[in-house]
Amino acid sequence: MRDKLLGAAAGRPLLVVAALTIVLLLIVLSGATRNLPLDLLTRSYSAPEEGPQNCSLASPTEPAKDKLLGGLLSPAFDEPSCLSRYQSAQFWKSSNHTPSPYLLQKLRSYEALHKRCGPHTDLYNKSIDQLRSNRSTGPLECNYVVWLQSGGLGNRLMSLISTFLYAILNNRVLLLSVPDDLHDMFCEPFPGTSWALPWDFPIKKLETHDFYRGSPQSYGSLLKNKVLSNGMNTTLASLPAYLYLHLMHDADDSDKMFYCEDAQPLFQSFPWLFLRSNQYFAPSLFLMSQYNDELQKLFPEKETVFHHLVRYLVHPSNSVWGYVTRYYEAYLANAKDRVGIQVRSFPNAPVKFELMLDQVINCTLKEKILPDIKVEVPANLTTSGVKPKAVLVTSLQTGYFEKLRNMYYEHSSTTGDAIGVYQPSHEELQHTENQNHNTKALAEMYLLSFSDMLVTTAFSTFGYVAQGLGGLRPWIVLRPDNQNPPCRRALSMEPCFHFASAYDCKAGRNIDKGTVVPHVKHCEDLDFRWGLKLFD
Repeated sequence: MRDKLLGAAAGRPLLVVAALTIVLLLIVLSGATRNLPLDLLTRSYSAPEEGPQNCSLASPTEPAKDKLLGGLLSPAFDEPSCLSRYQSAQFWKSSNHTPSPYLLQKLRSYEALHKRCGPHTDLYNKSIDQLRSNRSTGPLECNYVVWLQSGGLGNRLMSLISTFLYAILNNRVLLLSVPDDLHDMFCEPFPGTSWALPWDFPIKKLETHDFYRGSPQSYGSLLKNKVLSNGMNTTLASLPAYLYLHLMHDADDSDKMFYCEDAQPLFQSFPWLFLRSNQYFAPSLFLMSQYNDELQKLFPEKETVFHHLVRYLVHPSNSVWGYVTRYYEAYLANAKDRVGIQVRSFPNAPVKFELMLDQVINCTLKEKILPDIKVEVPANLTTSGVKPKAVLVTSLQTGYFEKLRNMYYEHSSTTGDAIGVYQPSHEELQHTENQNHNTKALAEMYLLSFSDMLVTTAFSTFGYVAQGLGGLRPWIVLRPDNQNPPCRRALSMEPCFHFASAYDCKAGRNIDKGTVVPHVKHCEDLDFRWGLKLFD
């Protein structure tokens, strides 16, 4: 019989080819090749060719989303040079948060300022001459704040957004000291200019003791040594050419005097400020009365500060955007719902895997984010024609993904939904100094931001960035200590300022900063009740 079948097949080669083609197509459609790791997608990706790309998710009957995000983005860019800038809107849920006309006006004014004062312009060169003079000459036509990186990618992006807000409030130009592990990851955000410090910047070593805690050039040290004093009448000749602001989690009491209202006029005497932070310190600016009117006009909705500014400022480069869109189209695009689950591990305060897994599962079931399973009932024979619910898990470990995948692979859901669980990468350990690691992190932040529902981990800056990009109020999974509930819904999509100063400069003592104004309250992350966050 076998010989007969082979002989018959040999007589009908076209039918064999057609049959094999159909079989291969069915294998692909069945998902046998799905859930390739992000590593394989990144290795197989080549940068898009110049020219328009079609990444729209809108159906023929669905109107295309506003790619300028309500006027937030300038239309002055060449779209192929940074595909993510104008294509991201097609992937995010429609936002109910419209930027204020005043914010749009402010951003356009800032863009003009940056173009006038950016690297290698005449005004920039004039400011460089002042910097080389080794003394302050007072404010110039162009004044700068230079962002210095610290921490993981989430911390860096939060501090970058905070520094940009500080820049636009003080009419300063934001420049970045771009570390090697972030090169070519982001598009330039300002038309016709650059935000990167040029190679010939006169201060070469920005990652030395001179730009960390205890630096003799830091604001905190100069205060302690009585070289500077808040509210003092300064003699310009006695001031250094620049000032370093140390706003890290380990900032001491003198460094934290930055958050005093009467410190701000002093900083105007310095054309060059260097600022290092791993914190989202934007809420502290809402506690300074001199910024009240401006902030109210910029952000009538207080919880949209990070949401609008991160969408304006942070655009993945074409190479990173390729990883995002390829993974999305492969695993998430055809789902009826997308659930993002981000699980952060903390080596300094470890939680047993089983306990944290229980928190994640209990949260998603209790809040009806994911359906329960039928333990004793066989799996459905078919889910033909039913669009699956896609669950994207991001974690350094594979355990959470594997448990959730097996849970829905081995059992039917009580709702009859097919559940697909995917994890783009699993690095095991955080390697912030590695560019490939940071590329995956940025891609996964964006993939999470495309979710319909989002579950994050308390105290996770990675999760904060994703929720801000997506305009989502996540369910925050809490540590399973002290009989915490599995999770709670965030009341604001803003990040948390973890290590906020409790010192009240006018009263000269510590106070509860979460009770000073109605829109600055303590974060929902139960482990960090002293943290501050913006609310409406």
